[in-house]
Amino acid sequence: MSTVLIVVIVLVVIAVILAGMYNGLVRLNQQAKEAWSDITVQLKRRADLIPNLVNTVKGYASHEKGVFEEVTKARAASLSAQSVEEVSKAENQFQQTMKSLFAVAEAYPDLKASQNFQELQAELTDTEDKVQASRRFYNGVVRDFNTKRTTFPTNIFANMLGFKEDKPFFELDEAATAAIQEPVEVKF
Repeated sequence: MSTVLIVVIVLVVIAVILAGMYNGLVRLNQQAKEAWSDITVQLKRRADLIPNLVNTVKGYASHEKGVFEEVTKARAASLSAQSVEEVSKAENQFQQTMKSLFAVAEAYPDLKASQNFQELQAELTDTEDKVQASRRFYNGVVRDFNTKRTTFPTNIFANMLGFKEDKPFFELDEAATAAIQEPVEVKF
């Protein structure tokens, strides 16, 4: 009788450990989904601000058509991206085009003094801060999920529990990182 009781206790302990591992992975997976949703909300908010900003700048710098077209293309790519990799790539392009747009704005003192432009720029700056905070939160949750999924003993059971792959980080590529660090040169 005592052998059966020991086997039952061992099986219960193993079941509790497996349930804990599974629940921890599910919790982190749901947090990653929530964090990704936060990123998409902020990117949509930013995308909604861009047409207003472009139209404001257009009124002052109508001959800068190429910059406006690039910003519009980058906005469309950002809105249509689905996976983390696609969004990351679109974000890299978007960062570069917005830098060009603000460089154009710098060349027009009347535009920089415009109340509408200042309000839009402040809204965009606020949104960019929220996007960065959302990215940091997402990457933190992804780090925790990937760490839990690959550490012992969870790594033994993670595949069996349906958690087969690491989640991708939201990263800037090398070209975007270099572009952020270099000032944009505007020639007229």
